[in-house]
Order: sequence, then structure tokens, then C-alpha cells
Amino acid sequence: MLTADVPPNQSIYIKNINEKVNKEELKRSLYCLFSHFGRIHDVVALKTPKLRGQAWVVFTEVTAASNAVRQMQNFPFYDKPMRIQYAKSKSDCVTKAEGTFVPKEKKIMQEEKVERRQHAEETQQPSMPNGATAVNGRPVPSGQDTVPPNNILFIQNLPIETTGMMLQMLFEQYPGFKEIRTIEAKPGIAFVEFGDDVQSSMAMQALQGFKITPPNPMVISFAKK
Repeated sequence: MLTADVPPNQSIYIKNINEKVNKEELKRSLYCLFSHFGRIHDVVALKTPKLRGQAWVVFTEVTAASNAVRQMQNFPFYDKPMRIQYAKSKSDCVTKAEGTFVPKEKKIMQEEKVERRQHAEETQQPSMPNGATAVNGRPVPSGQDTVPPNNILFIQNLPIETTGMMLQMLFEQYPGFKEIRTIEAKPGIAFVEFGDDVQSSMAMQALQGFKITPPNPMVISFAKK
């Protein structure tokens, strides 16, 4: 048992990661993959020789970390099974190597400031009539009023850097998943196909508003056929 000698805590340590993956893509993919277990405080992935193929994901809750350790053990990630255990800690040496070390008191103040700003932005988000959603101040139609349920979902408001693999990691956990279709000439949108409209509806309900990055809640509707 990988975690037998480390007590449960909110940080998990992941090894056996494909070393060829770009650091920034790796961090985005890990955030995307693990954020459905709970709120993530930080993702650390370094490219120094001693830390290649390793990463840390820090949750705000121990239960989220425990679920991630249990459910994602040996999950095939970039063609290699992840080995996951509770982290001994996200040590100061790691944060200093990353260049993000902040004294605990200052870090708490920074987190509170960010949370206040995010809360202010969310409360100022305009509501739109007829089930529309406002994203970054612009109305985005929900699509449910005009398009009948079907097996293909239309995803909007994706970060430009979102990859097909990142989306597949999110959607393949739901029954009936078939494939992801992206359009290279139109970043920020994608199509996800399921076996039937019941399965696509389940995925839509679960992931509506999911944030791959904090400013980009996904807007999901049924695709026009």
C-alpha cells in the first residue's frame, strides 16, 4: 500500500508521469483531471532533473485528496499508469524550487484577497432572460430551449489552450462517452459525443459550469443537428 506510512492529508504525490509532457500542459491536465474531486489549492510540477515525472496536487479538503488517491490509482495518464500516495507535505523546498514560496501568514492574506475578488466578480455576473448564461459579460444562449436533447454536446467558453485529451479526461468518466471533436480553426469550443441523449444529459448536468481555469466556466448545450 503506497500510503500506509503517510497519514491522510490534503496533498497527494503523483509519480510515474510521462516526462515528455510540457510542464504547463501537465499542470493544466492535472488540474482538469483532479478538480472534480474537490477544490484544488495548487498544482506543482517541476522540470528539474530530480523531480521529473513527479507532481503534487494540493486540495483544500482531506476528503477530496482521499477520493483522488482511491479512485485514480493506476489511471492511465499520457500512456503511463499514475502512482499516487498522500504527500508527506508540500514542503518549503518544493515551493522554493518552484519560485512560489510565500510565508504562511502572507499566503493566507493573498488567498483571502483572491477569494474576495472572485466572489465580487461572481455576484456581478449579469443574469440573462430565457435561460441564457452570461460569460465574461457576454450573453451565451443555453441552447436547451431551441435544440431538443440529443447525444452530442456543444461545449463553449473553453480556454484557448484546452486540448482534446484534457476534455476526454473530464467526459470519459460518464457512461456512454464516445469521442471529443475539436475544431482547430475555432479554439474555445468542442463537441462531445455520447451513446444517447440520456447519457449526454447526465454529463451536461454534472459538468455545466465546470472551470478548467478559474475565468472559464464551461457552457454546455445540446448540439444542433
